[in-house]
Amino acid sequence: MANKKILFIGNTAWSMYNFRRDVFSAFMSKGYSVCVCAPDDRVFSKKIQELGCSFYDIKLSAKGINPAEDIALTLHFWFLFMCLRPSFIFCYTIKPNIYGSIAAFLAGIPSVAVTTGLGYAFQKQNFVAWISKILYKVAFIFPKKVWFLNSDDLNIFEEKRIVSPNRAELLNSEGVNLDVFYPAEHISDNKEHSCVFLLIARLLWSKGVGEFVEAARILKTRYPESHFALLGFSGSQNPEAIPESTLHQWIKDGLIEWWGATDDVRTYIRNVDCVVLPSYYREGIPRSLLEGAAMGKILITTDSVGCRNTVDDGVTGYLCRPRDFVSLAESMEKVILMNREMRMEMGKAGRKKMAEEFDVKNIVQHYFDTVEKLLH
Repeated sequence: MANKKILFIGNTAWSMYNFRRDVFSAFMSKGYSVCVCAPDDRVFSKKIQELGCSFYDIKLSAKGINPAEDIALTLHFWFLFMCLRPSFIFCYTIKPNIYGSIAAFLAGIPSVAVTTGLGYAFQKQNFVAWISKILYKVAFIFPKKVWFLNSDDLNIFEEKRIVSPNRAELLNSEGVNLDVFYPAEHISDNKEHSCVFLLIARLLWSKGVGEFVEAARILKTRYPESHFALLGFSGSQNPEAIPESTLHQWIKDGLIEWWGATDDVRTYIRNVDCVVLPSYYREGIPRSLLEGAAMGKILITTDSVGCRNTVDDGVTGYLCRPRDFVSLAESMEKVILMNREMRMEMGKAGRKKMAEEFDVKNIVQHYFDTVEKLLH
């Protein structure tokens, strides 16, 4: 091709770097030039440029519903596409999916929309959710393909006739790099009936943080040697955010530890026994669970959309009921009562599952196959 340029659009530079940098690097290794479009945060936008990508700033309110702003965003996308003239465009998350797909069509450039989880738009029955579904239905006429990270999301879009079956495809997560996330040589050897549990997520109620703390409250009385830790951003403007006063009270009460936020979770995962995510948010496929299992850790998560895909219940970890801290505590207690060899075997099974189902190399190949097929 004369112009081997791929453009990727997302709603945060943080997510573009952390979830898709393997894809960017793979395309560059094949001789493509890679452009990334997202709001400039001066941290992860710089990291994206250090990979060798071009970066373009956009002004995007992820949860805003101002029609004038959304029209302006569509025009901004169209102008950017006309200037850059990429060969192909990939759009992630709701606003880039909708307005990026429309702008790509107007610019005459083929695109793929990647739905990374349906989130609040499909959890609540209100005006915003209704408008979101209509906008999705209109916008998804235009991409060549619409990818879904789990079959639950794909099925609901097809059942509601938001996307035609000939456009919908299952990507099966954004993958995990098994060369980066791998088991440590040393396996934690805690005292009998003790365990370190780690929840990695933005500190939002819908991620199950409250249930995790209440489960810790139950288990701390029975197994005081066990530890329960949170790792993730606090202080978000999201209405679902845990108030910092609540977080500090939990810490003061000795229920949990908060390990702050990090750009590299591997050191933290390496030193725990179990990665937990009791989410009832409509996840795509949670990255923290893939990374935990790839590093040989037992998983505990909810039997809900996206989360259940990461666990073979009783083999690689445990599924608990959503919004049920008693069910969560019961699953966590099973891990506490395991001996070292049982934990190692379950961790090995989780690593094997990641290699068979979620290896990022397979995801990257799907990108390559799609671009080659649609451009030739």
